[in-house]
Formats: sequence, structure tokens, C-alpha cells
Amino acid sequence: MLTVAHLTKDYPTAAGPLRVLDDVSLSLGAGESAAIMGPSGSGKSTLLYILGALDRPTSGTVAIDRENPFTLDDTGLASYRNRRIGFVFQDHALLPQCSVLENVLIPTLVGEKDQGVVDRARSLLDRVGLSGRIDHRPAQLSGGERQRAAIARALIRQPQLLLCDEPTGNLDQASADAVADLLFELHAAQNTVMVVVTHSVALAARFPVSFQLQQRTLVRR
Repeated sequence: MLTVAHLTKDYPTAAGPLRVLDDVSLSLGAGESAAIMGPSGSGKSTLLYILGALDRPTSGTVAIDRENPFTLDDTGLASYRNRRIGFVFQDHALLPQCSVLENVLIPTLVGEKDQGVVDRARSLLDRVGLSGRIDHRPAQLSGGERQRAAIARALIRQPQLLLCDEPTGNLDQASADAVADLLFELHAAQNTVMVVVTHSVALAARFPVSFQLQQRTLVRR
């Protein structure tokens, strides 16, 4: 379960603290998903980075299964992200010098060793339709294929929370629809909590729950 309670985020400026998020709260159980919408600059990515333990809140709490990562030091925080959270970004963020299989395996290079991880990576790549492309480099893939590889990478550690920042934003409509279909299919199979930040009204409409970030807080749409 993901639980967010009374989250605020301020950034220091010459004129004093600038509040970007104010009293944000939400709760999602395993297998549940939600979309977050809002105009550019409304704080969507800031919220996602805090949920993903990439940035610390000014106040409030975030917890996955009642564990608050912000009580941890930086080393513990990195381990928490690696074990519990998968990320899919608008720019797939694949390493160009690595093969598709190697990119998917990157999150497994740190933390607890898993003897079956290569088999799981191959299985995931088969699920996302890339079993014939595992030795290719990202430059040899289409935009949709790169994003599918990024989804496989996000799920390789079997995370409890899947966070997606504009996962279809750089894709044509056909590829965007295919990637969205895949996200929902794998989310259901893995029973994760999924939160997607998007500008796409069509994508947000597919979620059972969607929120709008307005006046620095979340409002259910």
C-alpha cells in the first residue's frame, strides 16, 4: 500500500521559501492505480520524485507498507528505491552502450543477488514483445520498443510501486496506445501500485482514479 499524508514541498529562493506542494494526501492499495494531471509547472514531477524517494519532502510522510523511506540515510534510501520502486520516464533513459538485456538487468547490479534474475529479464522481455531484440542496442529500436524495454527494466526487481512520468509523451498515437495497454497488463499481473503522471486526457481516462494538481494540492477528478 502507498500512503501519502499531508505532504508539502518548499524550495528556497531569494524572496523566501517557494511552496510547490501543499497538504497532498492519497492512499492506494496493492493492485490499484491512479493518474495525476496538471499543467506544466504545477508540481507533478516534483510529487513523483518524492513518491519515488528521489527527493525529500519539506514535511509530511510517504510510506509503502508503512515504511517511511525518509527516516533512512542516503544509503538506506538508495536501497529502498532499488527494492521497492520501479521508474518509467518519458525519455526511456536506456544506456546506449548496453544491449536491451543488459539495460533491463541494470537495477539488479546492486543490492541482494538473485540467481534467477537473467531468466526473469528474458521472461519480461518476452512479455513486452522484445524477445527477438535482446542483443540490440537502444539506437536499433523504435521509440515504442525503447519504452517497452524501459517498462521491463522498471519491473525487473518486482517493485511494490511503479511510477511513470509521461510514459507515452514522446510516442505516436499507435505506439502510445500499445505502451499504455502493456502498462495496464503488466501492472495487473504484478499486483503493484501504479501512479502515472500525464498530460494525456485519453490516458488518464483509462484509470479508475485520477487526480488534478491545482493550487499545489491534489483534487480528485
